[in-house]
Amino acid sequence: MSDRIFGGFGLALAIFYIWAASIIKDSFMVDVVGPRAFPYIVGTVLGLTSLYFIIRPDEEPKWPGLRDFAEILFATAVMFLYAWSLSEIGFVIATTFATAYLTWRLGTTPLWSPVVGLLTAIGIYVVFHLILGLALAEGPLGF
Repeated sequence: MSDRIFGGFGLALAIFYIWAASIIKDSFMVDVVGPRAFPYIVGTVLGLTSLYFIIRPDEEPKWPGLRDFAEILFATAVMFLYAWSLSEIGFVIATTFATAYLTWRLGTTPLWSPVVGLLTAIGIYVVFHLILGLALAEGPLGF
């Protein structure tokens, strides 16, 4: 039943997506394909995969218990807090704390999770900011 509900939401989203793509106005610089081709493809793929979930659902899943569900909710809250704090405290600091918590919950020992978080944040900062030149959120310390 849950696959069919998921498929129904996906199909409704695909229909809305294709409708929204159909009202995209052509610009004065139109190529052969046009601006609606890619959204039509995405909407069609979403619709077909959603139909698959409706027609051939899997067995009912075993839903997580209350403790596991609380764990999922808390990890989600950490991700929202991470997104909110990026502009306040900067990429490296926010990523260190978020990664430390999430890796701890995924099995890293409590003593190693801050190290893993810091190394992950520094590694991403080096690759994306220093090497590729992409802008990352700067906090009060400038990184």
